[in-house]
Amino acid sequence: MTGAAAALTLSTVSFASAAPAQAGDSDGLTRTVTGTLPAGSPDFVYLPVEVPRGVREIHVSYSYERPPVPAGTQGNALDIGIFDERGTALGGRGFRGWSGGARTEFFLRADEATPGYIPGPVRAGTWHIALGPYTVAPQGLAYEVTITLKFGAPGTTPRPVHPPERAKGRGRAWYRGDCHIHSVHSDGRRTPAEIAALARAAGLDFINTSEHNTHSGHRAWAGLWGDDLLILTGEEVTTRNGHVLAIGTDPGTFVDWRYRARDNRFGHYVREVHRARGLVVPAHPHATCIGCNWKFGFADADAVEVWNGPYTVDDEVSLADWDNTLVSAARSGRPWTPAMGNSDAHRDPDPIGTPQTVVLAEDLTRDAILAGIRAGRSYVAESSKISLTFTATGGRARHADIGDRLRVPADTPVTVHLTVTGAPNCTAHFITDQGTLHTTPLPPSGTGTAEWRTTPSYATYVRAEVRHPPVLPGLPGPLAAFTNPIFLGDD
Repeated sequence: MTGAAAALTLSTVSFASAAPAQAGDSDGLTRTVTGTLPAGSPDFVYLPVEVPRGVREIHVSYSYERPPVPAGTQGNALDIGIFDERGTALGGRGFRGWSGGARTEFFLRADEATPGYIPGPVRAGTWHIALGPYTVAPQGLAYEVTITLKFGAPGTTPRPVHPPERAKGRGRAWYRGDCHIHSVHSDGRRTPAEIAALARAAGLDFINTSEHNTHSGHRAWAGLWGDDLLILTGEEVTTRNGHVLAIGTDPGTFVDWRYRARDNRFGHYVREVHRARGLVVPAHPHATCIGCNWKFGFADADAVEVWNGPYTVDDEVSLADWDNTLVSAARSGRPWTPAMGNSDAHRDPDPIGTPQTVVLAEDLTRDAILAGIRAGRSYVAESSKISLTFTATGGRARHADIGDRLRVPADTPVTVHLTVTGAPNCTAHFITDQGTLHTTPLPPSGTGTAEWRTTPSYATYVRAEVRHPPVLPGLPGPLAAFTNPIFLGDD
């Protein structure tokens, strides 16, 4: 057992005695390994492979049994990836790719690799195939891994082309973006070209690449950006205790995921993301999938994704949980964590840009967009059809916008004002640290205003929600949009 998260290393597969002349025909030299992992296996199982000199390409395929299990019992699911001769140390340079459970085979060589994997030299030494038993049936997980080495001239690794940090913006303005999207470089089904076209059609100004546990997609966007679309690079760091978005990191940044909350490693990787100039954003913190529920806490988060894809019950729970953190921050004087929303789109018919985060930024640049998200100068909308303005005024014409503080004495009358377009048959809600204190139906056209008066002594903060009609009686309707708060009163 090794490493921060529990790991197991199997017996070594040896190709060390092979030579190019012994490899036979162009199919290469092949070894197959079988075994069974018991229930309760470590998070990661490493299969060492001795790679000799002269190898041009490594090809790996795998399969595993999926026996029937009783209702309510988890069946088998096995992820896969690979590390090169530089080793499997956490955060080390040996990472060469990960496809999770999205693929049954992959290859890599100097000039090309399967999406999810990093092209580069195939050097001699001990490589490690990483198996991740995501869930294991009571009968155990029987697997088979086949490794083929192909010999020959190594080829040349192309210089990666990464997106620029600036697009042609409109100066200080509201910019729309989706920071949680998956392509063929993880478990998505769309190509980067298809995603870029759909992002433009959805009215987005920026997107962020967020493949599961790999940065291979950072180099996949050549020719797809433009004056109208800023492409940020990142990762969805997919641990066994929750998923976190690394948004806008330096291109080529790899963020490790092989730890649980009990391992006390998360803070280290938060610092790694920040050193790479990115944001740390826990994703879908109350999602119900295995390993998705967020266990690391929010003290290190720059923002939190409270709306993920089409609005569902777990988003409602995430929104309420986030609102509770606003109460705590407002009453204690601690910093607050802004909210955002993203599509988490994987494949058709998942819509890109539903929802989208609309950010007030000084320009359409990487630094300006990230600064706007970090400051909470943003709102989340179901689509580009919906636009909001939300302000608070009071006390000698003082004024505050979303994410700001209106600094006035506790007994000063304050007026909050919401303007909405593109939300037909919806209702506007004003929420404070005491809950929802004002509700106004919007006109059937979807364009209207709502206004409410309060004081800082009565409402520590105010934020706005725009909701569709309820689907079930007695429950709130699905969100169409919501804002980050405006805080009221002196610190």
